[in-house]
Amino acid sequence: MLPRRAWVSPEDTIGCRPAMVTQRSIEHANKHTKGIDSVPEDLRTQLVDSPQYPEFVSDCRQLVDDEVASKSGATGLTVKSAYKMVQKLKPNMIDEAVKDLLPELTSRLQPFYADYKSAGNGAGLSSYFESRQDEISEALLGLTDDRAERSNRGTIKKAYGMLRPQGKKHVTVAVPKLGELIAKHTGTN
Repeated sequence: MLPRRAWVSPEDTIGCRPAMVTQRSIEHANKHTKGIDSVPEDLRTQLVDSPQYPEFVSDCRQLVDDEVASKSGATGLTVKSAYKMVQKLKPNMIDEAVKDLLPELTSRLQPFYADYKSAGNGAGLSSYFESRQDEISEALLGLTDDRAERSNRGTIKKAYGMLRPQGKKHVTVAVPKLGELIAKHTGTN
């Protein structure tokens, strides 16, 4: 599927079946979309498909590290211990998980980002994300919900079901900081 913007380039057709997209169809689309206001550029293009991607991944990893470090109490001790154990068993696992999840996460954040951009909200992306924390955290957790649902292992599904309420609290708290991070990498205020 071609990205949602007014002008189409050959790069936009990567991954499409050759029979679906030809140079002629690209020219046709460009001819018939002149003068149409383009939709705000999507997050995947700005964050995942950009030269800044390694820096964005590094900042996302730092966000995860900071969120884990900020946890306190019995739950915080459990989260920190589990995180440390994962890092010892497989040092690159967190980076790999971030890289694996980012394309889908940016797709799930796209409707919120587009709403923010179209509203011309002057409060800043972080504030906007904060005002919609619950909805955004549900959208983000929808990705792990889908993965858990597709699992063939009952123990995974059961464990995920037990951990999800706590996960929701942790993700919800991090949403404004995620907004700051996205604003930094998209040049959004």
